[in-house]
Amino acid sequence: MNTEAGDAAPPLGPWQHAWRLLAAAAIGVPIWLRAASELPPDTTGLPLGWLLVGDPLLALACLAALLWRRRFPLTVATTVVVVSTASTLASGSALLALGSLAARRRLAAALLLAVPCVASVPLTYTLYPHRGESDPLWLTIAFPPLIVGIVVAVGAAVGARREELRSLRERAESAEREQAARAAETRMAERHRIAREMHDVLAHRVSLVAMQAGVLGHRTDLPAEQIAVLARGIADGSHQALEELRDVLGVLRASPDGPEPPQPSLDGVPALVDDARALGLDVTCTTTVPGKPPGLVARTAYRIIQEGLTNAGKHAPGARVWVTVEGAAGDGLRVTVRDSGAARTTGGPPASGFGLLGLAERVALAGGTLDHHPVAEGGFVLGARLPWPVRAGEGNA
Repeated sequence: MNTEAGDAAPPLGPWQHAWRLLAAAAIGVPIWLRAASELPPDTTGLPLGWLLVGDPLLALACLAALLWRRRFPLTVATTVVVVSTASTLASGSALLALGSLAARRRLAAALLLAVPCVASVPLTYTLYPHRGESDPLWLTIAFPPLIVGIVVAVGAAVGARREELRSLRERAESAEREQAARAAETRMAERHRIAREMHDVLAHRVSLVAMQAGVLGHRTDLPAEQIAVLARGIADGSHQALEELRDVLGVLRASPDGPEPPQPSLDGVPALVDDARALGLDVTCTTTVPGKPPGLVARTAYRIIQEGLTNAGKHAPGARVWVTVEGAAGDGLRVTVRDSGAARTTGGPPASGFGLLGLAERVALAGGTLDHHPVAEGGFVLGARLPWPVRAGEGNA
């Protein structure tokens, strides 16, 4: 397994590779030309042959090795720095390999290789004989460390910039993923809201229609007048269901900044009781509520009563039902719907299974608690306790 392959770096195209290699070669050319110009006129043999053949071949080999510097930065940099001691043309390749290593955020390794890179300058200078006087001592000592230091610093700066860009890119991608997750969550919440509104509006009306149609199918001995009443109830209930469905769709399509449509409250409970009585339920409603509860509490209480009466009509036809609403500001609002159990057996409409689940969510959003369970003596109880905070000007005297 290659331990160097984990150094992530943006990929380079052919032109980006090419200009870097050309720059490395261009740096070595002046050094090679200077060494050639300082050769004594009578130079022959190995020094001249190495200058014309060996030096360029080693430089070409170093340039070829640089093609793998991004995959094996430490290995290539070490090899090129060592080989460049025998080639003046390879000086630019050594600097490029050293800068590339520093750009990989391997500053310690780059500084460690900078030492032999600087030390190789005198060795490279002694490869060829020179005529005339040598460079001043201060220039020989100061110039190589200065150039190598600049290369390492530039490489480290490039690496830091790449790391910053990578971090920004990852943060942007993370933000996009979070935004997509929030959008999906919002869509799911909107679907749940639509399903809850559809159930609240349609379940009650459709249950009434289904129960009335069930009575017509079950009772063949009804007089014509009662049959006409049930048929008219089915028609009216269907019409009301369509109207309420249009209202819900209008609300869902409306602008969020538009005015809120009228919401159900405790004032609509008598109409719910009348609809339940039309199904044959014997409903007794007791309301002891001084004052007017907050809108969310009143709306939730209405939905509880609606669900309780709908379930009683579906699962306990002909039963006695007691609806109790009591409470006051500061004491909370208590809503209870209890039935005595089915008085007769009929084929009611199928249960969706989502009514009580949606109701529990509504009650939880209002800060209340919901309870529902069968009664040992027969029947079923649906009850809830909702908070009713005391507002300015309210409260018990």
